[in-house]
Amino acid sequence: MQLEKAALLTSGVASFLTPFMGSSTNIALPAIGKEFQIDAITLGWIATAYLLAAGMFSVPFGRIADIAGRKKVFVVGLLVFSLGSILSAIPPNAEMLIAFRVLQGVGGAMIFATSVAILTSVFPPQERGKAIGINTGAVYTGLSLGPIGGGFLTQNLGWRSLFIANGALGFFALIVASVYLRGEWADARGEKFDLAGSAIYAAMLFFLIYGFSEFSVAFIVLGAILALIFVVYENRQEHPVFAVRLLLSNLTFSLSSLAALLNYAATFAVGFLMSLYLQYVKGFDAQTAGLILVSQPVVMAIFAPIAGWISDRIEPRVVASTGMAVTTLSLILFAGINGETALSNIITYLMLLGFGIALFSSPNTNAIMSSVERKFFGIASATVATMRLVGQTLSMALVMLVFSMVIGRVEITPEYFGRFIESSRIAFSIFAALCFVGIFASLGRGKIKRG
Repeated sequence: MQLEKAALLTSGVASFLTPFMGSSTNIALPAIGKEFQIDAITLGWIATAYLLAAGMFSVPFGRIADIAGRKKVFVVGLLVFSLGSILSAIPPNAEMLIAFRVLQGVGGAMIFATSVAILTSVFPPQERGKAIGINTGAVYTGLSLGPIGGGFLTQNLGWRSLFIANGALGFFALIVASVYLRGEWADARGEKFDLAGSAIYAAMLFFLIYGFSEFSVAFIVLGAILALIFVVYENRQEHPVFAVRLLLSNLTFSLSSLAALLNYAATFAVGFLMSLYLQYVKGFDAQTAGLILVSQPVVMAIFAPIAGWISDRIEPRVVASTGMAVTTLSLILFAGINGETALSNIITYLMLLGFGIALFSSPNTNAIMSSVERKFFGIASATVATMRLVGQTLSMALVMLVFSMVIGRVEITPEYFGRFIESSRIAFSIFAALCFVGIFASLGRGKIKRG
C-alpha cells in the first residue's frame, strides 16, 4: 500500500472513531441519567470530562509527537482510548464513568494531536486540502453513524454496549495503524520538551473550563492569571510546548485558530441539546432521535471533502467565511424553537447547520496547516485539535452554566420542560452571537502561501 493511502486510511479510521464515540454518547445520555438518577448538569459532565481531558493534553502531546515521533504517539493514543472505552462500559456510578471518560480523553488527545500532522507530513501542499477534506469527511461520517448506532445500541442492548463497541473500533484502528502506517515523522527530534509550560497550560484550561461550568469566579480569575503567565513564559522559551510566537506573529494562523475556536464553541452543544430536546420534550425513543440527528452530519460528510477540494483552488478564507455565515443563520433559527416546533423545521435547521460547518471546517484547517513551516506541523495540528476541543468544551460549559442558572440541579422531568426549552433558546442565542463574531475573524486573515 502506498504511504499516502496508508496515512489517509489510518488517519481516517481514527478520525471516524472519536466523533462516533461522542455523537453516540450524546444519544445515550437520557438512558444514563435514568439509570444513575442524575441531574442535567452531571449529564453534561459525562460529555465534558472527555473533552476537557483531551483539550488539556492535546498541545503537550503534539509537541511530544514532534520530538519523539508522530506515529508512536498516534498508536499509543489509540491504545489508551480503547482501554478507556472498555472501562467506561463497567462503572457502577456516574462518578466512575466520568473518571473513565477522562482516560478516554487522554487517549483522544494523542490521536487529535497527530492525525492531521501525519497527513500534512505525507501529502504535498497542493494536495493537502483534498486529503484534509477526506479526513474531515471521515470525522463527519463518524458523527453521522454515531446517532444511528448509538440509538440502536441504547435501545436494544443498553447504553453500556456503546462503549464496548467504541473499544472494539479502537482496537481495530490500532491494528490498522500498526500494520499499514509505515515510517515515522519527528521534525523536532532532539529538541527539549517544555514540561513546565505543559503543566501551566493544562492547569489553565482546567480552571477556566471548570470555572465557566460551575460559575466560579475564583477559578475563572485563576485560569486567566495562568493564561497570562503561560503566554509570557512560552514566548521566552527556545522550544515552547505551544508556539505562542505563531499566534503573535502569524496573522493567518492566529485568526484561523480563533475562527475555529468560535465555530466549535458555537456548534458542538447543539447535538447535546437536541438529543435531550427530542427525547424529553418530543418524546422520541433513542433510536428515532438518532435518525433525526443524523441529518446534520450526513450533510457535513457530503460537503466537507468538496469544501476541502475547493479550498485548494479558491482562497480558503472566502469558503470558510461563507460557511460561518450559514452556520450563524442556522443557530438563529434554532434560537426560536419551542415545544410545538415542527419536526420538518428541526431537520431543516440541522441540515443547514451541517452545510455551514462543512463549508467552514476543511478550508479553515487547510489555512492553518498551510500557514506554518513544516517543523511546526505537529504544533499546528495540535492547535487545530485544541481549538476544536477547547471550543467544544466551552460550548458544553456555556450550556451547563445556563442550565445551572435557569433549571438548577434537577432531573429533566415534564414540569421542567419549559425551563429546559428556555435554557436551550438562551444557549442558541449565545452560540449565534459567537458565530457572528467568527465571520469577521475568518474574513480578517490574509491569504495563505501555496507551496
